[in-house]
Parts: sequence; structure tokens; C-alpha cells
Amino acid sequence: MAPLPPSEPVDVPTSFGTVRAYRFTGGTDKTPALLLSGRNASTPMWHTNLVPLLPHRPVICVDPLGEPGMSVQTAPITGPHDEARWLDETIAGLALPRVHLMGVSIGGWTAANYGVHHHDRAASLVLLDPVLTFAPIAAKAVLASPALFLPGVPTALRRRVMRWIAGGAEVDDAPEAALIAAGSTDYAIRKPMPKRLTDNQLRSLRMPVLALMAGRSVMHDATRAAERARNTLASGQVELWADASHAINGEYPERIAARAARFWDDADQPCDLATSVE
Repeated sequence: MAPLPPSEPVDVPTSFGTVRAYRFTGGTDKTPALLLSGRNASTPMWHTNLVPLLPHRPVICVDPLGEPGMSVQTAPITGPHDEARWLDETIAGLALPRVHLMGVSIGGWTAANYGVHHHDRAASLVLLDPVLTFAPIAAKAVLASPALFLPGVPTALRRRVMRWIAGGAEVDDAPEAALIAAGSTDYAIRKPMPKRLTDNQLRSLRMPVLALMAGRSVMHDATRAAERARNTLASGQVELWADASHAINGEYPERIAARAARFWDDADQPCDLATSVE
């Protein structure tokens, strides 16, 4: 947490445990953005994103329940309805009538899944290379995933897989790598993997959605995912960032902040966004 801007930690009780949230104050009183990290990660993974995001609006980061972090799961999370429920209870406990959700990887799925089950509090969704949302996980990613999630895997192999996911970037000194490595070795996840969203579920999303797909992602076929997003989202803007890897949030923090800020400002307007393909 040391490199992050100052924040106020808040512990929110839910039906499934206590959720840790961090309030970062932005320079405006606009509807806040709530950030959801990916698997085996928590709030510190957003350290490169917070500084460019905060001038645009207040930001709240949540340590996802059932993932390594400061949230504490005390009851079984059995599937998508439970995942949406703990998040809804968290947003309600933070006294937020509406939020803009931004999620990366599985955090993107968490945001989209929330939008499927709870429409009223989600002002919009920003999905950063979300997995199991628009396309299945690639077979090669499934084969490599035990190196990230199973205890006892040699550090050298774990780092090699992380570099592969990050498009070949060096990760040895990255705080995100240390965070994910610690979560992989010192925390046991006790909840099922997400289920890929159906076409009907994606069509049911009533709020504006910005999907930024990473062209070099190894987690899925990004072109296929972008095409399905364009064909199913009623109010969607879909962009394929050709040079981005699955570590898109760390690669393009300034660009993501600028793009999300424009999207959020448009979403806050009373009129609905028209479907856009870029």
C-alpha cells in the first residue's frame, strides 16, 4: 500500500464476510468509480492507475471477497448470485446510491456479473480485458494457470508465467508480481471459478459498458471477445487495443484514465449512450 495515494480504509459487513474498501478522494464530487482487481490480487494492483484516475472523480478500491487481501470471507460463496450479492451489500454499506464499476481480468467479470444481477446501483461498467465474459479462457492459459494458483510452484516458474501473461514484460521488481505471488503461495481460494456469461445475460446489461480488449492477451481470443461484445451489448463501446497484453491496466494507466473519464462523463448525462464500435 505504500506507493498508493492516501486513503481511508472501511470494513463493510456482508452476508459472506467483511469487505475491505479504501476511499481515495478525487478532485470532484462526481459519482465515484469503484475498482475491482483480478484473481490473487487486491487494492495495491491499482497503484499505477490511481494517480491518473483521481483528478477525474473519487475512487474506491475493494479487496474482492474470497481473494487474498484484507477482506475476510466467513460464509460460502457458491456462484454468480453470491458474488453479485456481496458486492451489492458492500456498495450499500458504503452508502453509495450509484457507482461506476471498473474491473480488470476476473474483476471485469465481477463487474459484469454484478450488472447482470443488480441494475440500479451500477451507473456504468468499464471492463479491462475481462475473462469469462465475452470469450472462454484459452486452453494454453488453462494449462499455465496452476503455476499461479497452486502452492509449492517454484518461484522461477511462477515469474515466467507472469511474464508471459504480461506480454513478455519484466515483472521481477513489479509490486503487482509480488502481490500475486504472495496470494498464490499464502492464500487458499475457497470459491468456484466464474461461469462465462451467456448472450442473454450480456444483452440484459442496461447500463453503458466500455469494453477495452487487449489484442495481445493470452487469456482468450481478444478479437473473438470484442466481436461478441459488439453483438450482444445494448449500450456498449468496444475497443481492441492491439498492443496491450492482459496486464493492460499497468501498461496504459494514463490512456485508460482519460478514456474512462470521457466515458463516465457521458454516462452521467441523462441520455443513454448509443452503441458504438471502435
